[in-house]
Amino acid sequence: MPPRSQLEINTSSVLRLVKEEASYHREAVEQAERIKKLENDKSEDENREYLLQQEHRALEETKKVFPSLKKKLAETVRELQSLIAEEAAKGSESNVAHITAAKEAIAQAKTAEREVS
Repeated sequence: MPPRSQLEINTSSVLRLVKEEASYHREAVEQAERIKKLENDKSEDENREYLLQQEHRALEETKKVFPSLKKKLAETVRELQSLIAEEAAKGSESNVAHITAAKEAIAQAKTAEREVS
């Protein structure tokens, strides 16, 4: 089996980063729901305030990941677009499937970006 091309590697990277970003967004939503639930719980649980504080801290840490993740995704998409242009300029018919997969990965990244914004 021949080694993977840079195009395939970058395509995989974009897809992984899109999935990672979606995972962090789901985590942030779940944390916000737990916070809301704890805030609405009026029981006299002595751990409630501590748990609420911990959930707020976890949510803030999750939110801190987004800027660097978005930057990394944008850089990887730019690299992939550059590689697509290089491969298209070569005109090789054998890379058509890889170029198509790369374009689909970029489309997924742009869709994910619109959904988050």
